[in-house]
Amino acid sequence: MQPGLSSRDMVSPATIYCTLGEIIAKLIFFGYTSFMKNLEKNQLDILLNIISSNPSQRIVHFSDGGTQLIDALEDYCSPKEYQYQVNCTDDKFYNNMIEKYENSQCIKVKKVPIERKSYMMQGKQYDYLFVSNSVTSEDRNEFLKKVHKIILNSGNIVLFIEKDNLKDRYEWTQLLEDNNFVATNTIDDMFEHYDIVISKKMHGWGS
Repeated sequence: MQPGLSSRDMVSPATIYCTLGEIIAKLIFFGYTSFMKNLEKNQLDILLNIISSNPSQRIVHFSDGGTQLIDALEDYCSPKEYQYQVNCTDDKFYNNMIEKYENSQCIKVKKVPIERKSYMMQGKQYDYLFVSNSVTSEDRNEFLKKVHKIILNSGNIVLFIEKDNLKDRYEWTQLLEDNNFVATNTIDDMFEHYDIVISKKMHGWGS
């Protein structure tokens, strides 16, 4: 014990861990901490211009953390009355998002674990599918097979992948081709922390 300090002045490791845990939990709840790194708001607005202005667009978004993309999509979809569903792949994130967006007229929040056998719900298919959650290399092929079924013909998948990770970029590109996606493009100069991979479901392939 340092001179001048009594046992009452000392903080136990358990107290420190508890305090840190409470702080992190609060940060996660309010969206300040997430699995995703920062996304530049002005660049998000530019990215969302890829969405067609046709009426009745349906958008689904797989996410395990972070609200920047969710908020940007809500702002984009709400005035156009587009359908927007967030598929939360993490239990805690799902619980937080249900509470955060309970009064939203635009967002539907669902709990959809990556390992779920099928992502099809009520026969719905989507024009755009955004993926900002992490998907392990082992799960990617099966993930693409399942999302392929819920994307409309000529619909688009938009993947956020780690910046300058050429191995991931190549793997995703190859898997997209293997699963009947075409016209794959990469945007590598839009965000500081992420590259964007966009691909189109081949018309006439799959349901």
